[in-house]
Amino acid sequence: MATHAQPAGPFALGTLSAQDGVPFPGLLANDRVLDLRATLDWAPSGLRAVVERWEETLPLLRALADDDTLDWRPLEGLRVHAPIEPRQVFQSGANYRQHVIDLEVAHRSPDDPRTVEEARAEIAAVMDRRAAEDLPYVFIGLPSAITGPYDDVVLPAWAQQPDWELELAAVIAKPAYQVTVEEALKYVAGYTIANDLTDRATVFRRDMKAIGTDWLRSKNAPGFTPLGPWLVPAESIADTGDLQVTLTLNGETMQDGSTKDMLFGVARLVSYASQSAQLLPGDLVLTGSPAGNGIHWGRLLRDGDVMEGSITGLGVQRTRCVAEASA
Repeated sequence: MATHAQPAGPFALGTLSAQDGVPFPGLLANDRVLDLRATLDWAPSGLRAVVERWEETLPLLRALADDDTLDWRPLEGLRVHAPIEPRQVFQSGANYRQHVIDLEVAHRSPDDPRTVEEARAEIAAVMDRRAAEDLPYVFIGLPSAITGPYDDVVLPAWAQQPDWELELAAVIAKPAYQVTVEEALKYVAGYTIANDLTDRATVFRRDMKAIGTDWLRSKNAPGFTPLGPWLVPAESIADTGDLQVTLTLNGETMQDGSTKDMLFGVARLVSYASQSAQLLPGDLVLTGSPAGNGIHWGRLLRDGDVMEGSITGLGVQRTRCVAEASA
């Protein structure tokens, strides 16, 4: 079990279990946990049921967090699972300016006549134009890729370039369809951490360039989205546009960027996704990853690697990479 870090605010939510026990929705406050199944009539089906009644439940959660007479148990010794099971996962690509510039340089063809400086300048101009034209890039991920914040991540044998992408993830509180940017944050219950692993070797289709990206293949292997540890209420995060996103690999800092570098903030991404699709309670909106991925460093994930990811106020996740067993 990883060392737990208390998230921001008076309380947070998670999904926990006694070792090898049945997972339960829990309220975390002061390193102790309250089983919400015994307190909220609608909680037994999981944390998503709590989020589905967010406006009604939030005042109750505030009161419960301050009640020392309840049946609290120590966090220590409990297993922490992914905090919520979404029905839909909306992922944002090319949303951190410096990250995209670095990727463009890393993916340059050996025959590219441009210098590194010229390549950086060209993609920087593209990013600035995207921001000016207000065009986020959002695609769909699979809930089956989600795993817990301290679970091992199995690296598939076919994945030649598995890479990390630590991201801020918004958790949707109520159905959102065609909402405005100004209204969008009213549809967000809170935030958590996602590591959106990607096999760089399969991002682009080699059989026909016009097809473009293959996100199914490159991002959705089982366990490729470690999530959590906690769902921190939105009211406890003062400014999602000023959070530090940090990932270490075997203790060495690889990503250490600010959400200030995002082209499009949480409100814009939620609003944009909702123009085409209906977002549902418990759904995730991932907001992209800052610079410092493995493809930039020339060091991809391999058996035995340990990733530790943190975002300001949201706690820490720690996952170990394990090579897929041979058949």
